[in-house]
Amino acid sequence: MKFNKDTRIGELLEVAPEKAEILLNVGMHCIGCPASQMETIEEACDVHGIDVEDVLEKLNAEQEK
Repeated sequence: MKFNKDTRIGELLEVAPEKAEILLNVGMHCIGCPASQMETIEEACDVHGIDVEDVLEKLNAEQEK
């Protein structure tokens, strides 16, 4: 699965729970919050002031191997 701006955090963690470490490392420490499960990656990045393109690059890098 390739992740994009519209991928929901809950969906990402369901299909690739190992990606939680990437989200934590970029500063998204609220991934366990029930509300965050329905947020898109883009919405979560906006809330935390994180560059969504950087996060997507990191999330997708290993998916392409």
